[in-house]
Amino acid sequence: MDPQLLRATFAVVERRAEQAVTFFYSHLFWNNPGVRELFPQDMLPQRDRLFAALTHVVTHLEDPGLGPYLGQLGRDHRKFLASPALYAAVGESLLAAFAHAAGSAWTVDAEKAWSEAYGLVSELMLAGADEAAAAGEPSWWDADVVRHERYGDDLAVLTLRPRRPLPYLPGQYVSVSSLRVPRVWRTYSLGNAPRPDGTVDLHVSRIPGGAMSTALVTETGPGEVLRLSAPGGGLTARTAPGGLRTYICAGTGWAPVRALLEEAAVGEPELEGRLFVVARAKEYLYARGEAELLKERLPGLSVTYIAAAPRQRRDQATERLLQALRACVHWPAHDVYLAGPPAFVTEVSEVLEELGTDPARTHHDTLPSVGRFTTRPGTAAERLLGPPAPLWHNPDARAPRDL
Repeated sequence: MDPQLLRATFAVVERRAEQAVTFFYSHLFWNNPGVRELFPQDMLPQRDRLFAALTHVVTHLEDPGLGPYLGQLGRDHRKFLASPALYAAVGESLLAAFAHAAGSAWTVDAEKAWSEAYGLVSELMLAGADEAAAAGEPSWWDADVVRHERYGDDLAVLTLRPRRPLPYLPGQYVSVSSLRVPRVWRTYSLGNAPRPDGTVDLHVSRIPGGAMSTALVTETGPGEVLRLSAPGGGLTARTAPGGLRTYICAGTGWAPVRALLEEAAVGEPELEGRLFVVARAKEYLYARGEAELLKERLPGLSVTYIAAAPRQRRDQATERLLQALRACVHWPAHDVYLAGPPAFVTEVSEVLEELGTDPARTHHDTLPSVGRFTTRPGTAAERLLGPPAPLWHNPDARAPRDL
């Protein structure tokens, strides 16, 4: 492959991303009518994920981790019933869309480079899918809902019992599908370490306009069946026994942190560390009871709860957290496990690095880039003229996984 040529061509296409993605799906569905039924009715999120995945591949062409990423992506795409014929159809439509959007930048050399690159991508994805199938891994796990607990209007914890054993590590996530929202998959963290009875918890925050989160929070009940994808994610325990660590979570980011702490309570009850639980308002600190129970099992864990003051803007919670982090010491000696909305994770990661934390020891799932934060507006007038990027994004957001 020629990474420089691939990036140069993609830079042109990227400026016409909406046009390219619209052309891609139109070309794909027109030339392969039967493929449309594999996709959800609402294509807007799917379009976003397509370009996010392409961007991830192009920006990591020389990264040794790209191969494993694509293998995992292919493994994950088994839940879409993606066949070699579908991969071929997607490749044909993708090249057509790039040629349409790139215009004069689409040369013979560019077409050759992209054809070879897509061939390698599809080969690695199919290899990942074949490896999973050979290991006996199902395309998805059917799971019965056995309990549904509401916390206010916008949050629920669902306890599921997969009908087949679901192997996973604390801190990982799964994609979830419901017959209430056909052909839609959304990602949620598993909120517990593995249990003897095999049940798992999903922590779901309802997003305005989010069909899946609304269905799971307000409509789904015991007795229903959900589908779960193969587990994924990199927020898993990596600290050697006895090592200092800090856990920071916002909103439903409590789910993977809770799973990690449950694991530590069994295998490392002498753990020394600190936990920061952040919520946009006091009434959203649904994790408090469980965190106190875990603290009893982990006496060396200090716990701090942070929320915005009443009637204050919700991002005040993040400001309070950053003040608390700056008051702490020994950051170079700590591993940090961080979970929450993408912008929250980005901002906190930057502050941790400023405080002396080794970036390689700040662990979180790979998230869509939100850009480096600038100084937060300090007055109401500044916020009106230049409002900061919102800190409470859709918790479904994860690394680009779906082509």
